[in-house]
Amino acid sequence: MFDIFIKRPLLSSVISVVITLLGVLALTGLPVTQFPDIVPPSVTVTTKYTGANAEVCTKAVATPLERAINGVPGMVYMNSVSGNDGTTLIQIFFEVGTDPDLAAMNVQNRVTAVLDELPEEVIKAGVITEKEVNSMLLYLNIFSDDSTVDEKFIYNFADINILAELKRIDGVGFADIMGSREYSMRVWLKPDRLTAYNLSPEEVINAIRQQNVEAAPGKAGESADRAPQVLQYVLKYTGKFFEPDQYRNIVLRADPSGSILRLKDVADVEFGSLDYDVLSKTDGRPSAAIMLKQRPGSNAREIIENVKTRMAELKQETFPPGMTYNFAYDVSRFLDASIHEVVRTLFEAFVLVFIVVFLFLQDWRSTLICALVVPVALVGAFAFMSMIGFSINLLTLFALVLAIGIVVDDGIVVVEAVHAKMAEEHLSPRQATFAAMREISGALIAITLVMSAVFVPVAFLSGPVGIFYRQFSLTLAVAILISGLNALTLTPALCALLLKPHTSAESRKNWLGRFFASFNRGFDRLTGRYQGLLKRIISRRVVTVGLLALFVAGTWGINTILPSGFIPTEDQGMIYVNVTTPAGATVKRTEEVLDQIQQVASKMSAVENVSTLAGFSLMTDGSGSSYGMAMVNLKAGKNERKPWMT
Repeated sequence: MFDIFIKRPLLSSVISVVITLLGVLALTGLPVTQFPDIVPPSVTVTTKYTGANAEVCTKAVATPLERAINGVPGMVYMNSVSGNDGTTLIQIFFEVGTDPDLAAMNVQNRVTAVLDELPEEVIKAGVITEKEVNSMLLYLNIFSDDSTVDEKFIYNFADINILAELKRIDGVGFADIMGSREYSMRVWLKPDRLTAYNLSPEEVINAIRQQNVEAAPGKAGESADRAPQVLQYVLKYTGKFFEPDQYRNIVLRADPSGSILRLKDVADVEFGSLDYDVLSKTDGRPSAAIMLKQRPGSNAREIIENVKTRMAELKQETFPPGMTYNFAYDVSRFLDASIHEVVRTLFEAFVLVFIVVFLFLQDWRSTLICALVVPVALVGAFAFMSMIGFSINLLTLFALVLAIGIVVDDGIVVVEAVHAKMAEEHLSPRQATFAAMREISGALIAITLVMSAVFVPVAFLSGPVGIFYRQFSLTLAVAILISGLNALTLTPALCALLLKPHTSAESRKNWLGRFFASFNRGFDRLTGRYQGLLKRIISRRVVTVGLLALFVAGTWGINTILPSGFIPTEDQGMIYVNVTTPAGATVKRTEEVLDQIQQVASKMSAVENVSTLAGFSLMTDGSGSSYGMAMVNLKAGKNERKPWMT
């Protein structure tokens, strides 16, 4: 049945070459991540109720929205966080495998149905529904060495010149500056003056809205058939105010006596920031913290490289003197190190397999034939990974490492069978290959299917565990199937072309022959001792059963002692600090605590930089004046860290 591949070695070679080329092409486009994406899709609903505290936000905003969203198709659970800054954040988590776009649309429909129940201020500010991107790639800090530059300038510079550029990079699913320091005109009302003039804040707001407008006055002198005009004018209005004095002169009340009450009489007006709830610092200096997240299915390493390249260009083109940037969090540092270690292990495993095969086959040609099967099977597996939507991650690479020792077995079976035919029946390599394949082709198919069947059932596990290990099991199974195909096509063709009658090691007079002869004698003695041991204990069932029970008990005992976990904990060179000050504490008080943490951490030689964020909670992703977080970035290289620091 498979004689055609021996008769036409070019056909066998083309099959392997095509598989390899498909794998190489797929390899260039596969996304690179640390682990498979097992995080359930989630949708966030964000609202802003200016002036409201957490209790009011919960009753007036969160409760109606939660009642409406509850029961949306595919939903598993949801949680909400309301802050004293008037912000309400609702997170809805869905079953693994749910389309995030469809989930966001379903949630949006539920939110739209209850918009009329929300306060008018919330509706005017906008209710934002969006799918959440969970894979944080970079935490980028923009700061200045000039002590006179404040956070307000840095934030707006980053917002205008940097953020838009980063959002345009392919693969970036989320990019935003932590906090809100956009330029804004601040009106600080004086309660005593308002009481004296019998004014309410609502009246002040209405006066500002009525006089600070973008108007469309139209045209004057437009020609008509009844009264033709010679000239026409496009009327222009000054538009919204942009100077503090313009706001100060807004008229709040005009009495018949001619007295005019202006905004400056009851309030202080200054050019400031939209919000003061979050304060970002890098190594004690004001900064603009930009968080970047990865779009699902994109290549993390490629995105990070493009971001770093674009930031270097922007620094040369637009950064003012003294302004620079750093990375408080960079997932590529750990990702590159992890993948580098796995790739090195992959190479080492291939070399070890090559040496072991050569040690036992004791023939360069036979070893070469077996070794050629490995890269075809491993590279060909990338084509399947691309078709099924897998990524290059630690699990798929580990599957390829494990596959090296398995896929080479089929080639060894074919080579050994051909050598046996040449030695026992004194056939030529070509005739020996025909004879061997007629006997073992069925066994090769059975071996391949049985080995694949060991790993395929893992792919049918449900939940996060199933998704996590599905890529591992299917990648390994596909590599085994490709090696089986090679054992039926490429390996027999190479045996017929390359093999020569095998000479014993004792007949060789060179140093390699003497080494193999010595190795064979030692291995034969070891085999003899093992056979003798088996003869003594094989008839003693008590010993056999006792050893089995001992191993089972030992395995169970170790499993009860060792700690369990989903993913091994690894040092990623980052220390996260979450700070909660007493209820009612101001952002300034939280900032002082974070400054103390930064000063202590910066004195350690293993610390590269420290980023702090006052007014933001790492645990809840919510904002509040009594919350704070810090990210202590350790230096790359294990020699720079002490064990207790990691």
